[in-house]
Amino acid sequence: MEAVPPLYRVAGAAGPQGDEDRLGVPDGPGAPLDELVGAYPNYNEEEEERRYYRRKRLGVLKNVLAASAGGMLTYAVYLGLLQMQLILHYDETYREVKYGNMGLPDIDSKMLMGINVTPIAALLYTPVLIRFFGTKWMMFLAVGIYALFVSTNYWERYYTLVPSAVALGMAIVPLWASMGNYITRMAQKYYEYSHYKEQDDQGPQKRPPRGSHAPYLLVFQAVFYSFFHLSFACAQLPMIYFLNHYLYDLNHTLYNVQSCGTNSQGILSGFNKTVLKTLPRSRNLIVVESVLMAVAFLAMLLVLGLCGAAYRPTEEIDLRSVGWGNIFQLPFKHVRDFRLRHLVPFFIYSGFEVLFACTGLTLGYGVCSVGLERLAHLLVAYSLGASAASLLGLLGLWLPRPVPLVAGAGVHLLLTLSLFFWAPTPRVLRHIWILYVAAVLWGVGSALNKTGLSTLLGILYEDKERQDFVFTIYHWWQAVAIFTVYLGSSLPMKAKLAVLLLTLVAAAASYLWMEQKLRRGVVPRQPRIPRPQHKVRGYRYLEEDNSDESDAEGERGGGGGSGGGPGDGVEEEAPPAGPRPGPEPAGLCRRPCPYEQALGGDGPEEQ
Repeated sequence: MEAVPPLYRVAGAAGPQGDEDRLGVPDGPGAPLDELVGAYPNYNEEEEERRYYRRKRLGVLKNVLAASAGGMLTYAVYLGLLQMQLILHYDETYREVKYGNMGLPDIDSKMLMGINVTPIAALLYTPVLIRFFGTKWMMFLAVGIYALFVSTNYWERYYTLVPSAVALGMAIVPLWASMGNYITRMAQKYYEYSHYKEQDDQGPQKRPPRGSHAPYLLVFQAVFYSFFHLSFACAQLPMIYFLNHYLYDLNHTLYNVQSCGTNSQGILSGFNKTVLKTLPRSRNLIVVESVLMAVAFLAMLLVLGLCGAAYRPTEEIDLRSVGWGNIFQLPFKHVRDFRLRHLVPFFIYSGFEVLFACTGLTLGYGVCSVGLERLAHLLVAYSLGASAASLLGLLGLWLPRPVPLVAGAGVHLLLTLSLFFWAPTPRVLRHIWILYVAAVLWGVGSALNKTGLSTLLGILYEDKERQDFVFTIYHWWQAVAIFTVYLGSSLPMKAKLAVLLLTLVAAAASYLWMEQKLRRGVVPRQPRIPRPQHKVRGYRYLEEDNSDESDAEGERGGGGGSGGGPGDGVEEEAPPAGPRPGPEPAGLCRRPCPYEQALGGDGPEEQ
């Protein structure tokens, strides 16, 4: 009787073909180890590396689009709700019927004061918040505060509207500073993932050429502001599809208006106190506010779920480990840099011009002459012109750096001079095409201004340790300018245009002077960024490769306790004419991201 072979082969035992399988590889204990744990036979390391970095680049593009869409939806909801709220609260009948003696005008004035005054203190806390929460989480929290402001309009009372307006005012500068920092970091990371082979050849201690990420930064800023300026058009959807059906025509609202344009004073002097033919039902208002609330939540989800981290976890640790006292002081110390001092007039003008577009041009020239029912159409024209013109920032890829920014200033200069001598006649529609052309052209100048300034800051200050401070200074000056416009809202239109004109000329002259000094090789003076002081000494700080010190500090090496060179940390952006001995100044040094890290992942940046 023959023995029945076992159903399963015994480990290490010879099979029916002896000690070798069909491929000729010995089986059992004699099998070579390399054949068992070696790489896959068809594995192509170069091809897998290329695919890995392509996925990383697509992730960066996803981050930029998600941040742009989140910012657009956030401001569309905020501007649309605020505009609808102010129009409804302006109507005398609506206030008396729905709110009685609650003092709604006083609440509105305090709410606007909270939105405009609170950002003045933002320079004190914005860098601390960004370093504490991180860039991505600061964006998410700021968008959440905007959603909170929307939610308080379900129950319009002093104790809901005013505190939420104050909180929103506190979030304005942190949101914009973190957005500018985020887009700049995405451009730098895209450069890293596009030139990973060059970085491997150069070695980890060799930083890329200064300004190497500028082409990607130009493209990303153009995309971001193209999305953002669409928020002005999206904000008009509640007006177009809901509120316009309740408005009186211009013959009623403009009955007592005598002068418009350059001859006007304040905001809509003589405008009728009643603008609503019928009062909207409370149920319809709740539906509109619920749609806006849903869009605000969608913006929060976009930032939370689709935006990856701006820095690696070890870099985040370093950015916080320089000490909270230093983080608090560094925005003020950056005033030593002549480049920022020369750009301050442009920062101020940037705040002046965007508020003039929303109030002076659309109200003092537009609504004052063609009625409140065409306010939405004028802002849509401004929005579409600005969104399309944001792509003109791509001309910086081929033209000299000052051209886009100076071109936007030139467009605004011609428009301001024209508006200075134009006073449209109230209740006359023959000149309405001029208003639309002026709105589109002002949008073109605004787009070139915003895109040019953000791109310029990202190019001049590419060190990751400085970006949040620099963008904080930029948007803080913008907030100061908006507060100044809020205080001077009752001035004559000629005075407003004169201030706008003088600021624009001073900004353009100061910027061109800065570019001239850089071409002459004047070295800017920058504050030192202290080296990270880690309180916990764990295993990750014992090995050089696992150290959490920043790349720029690692490049500075043994430069003392604070690093960064002599004196106050002079860092050269434009080398002076002629040869200069000595090592290259410290700057942004990015570690290469070898493909071997794909096995373990890079943490939050993979999201």
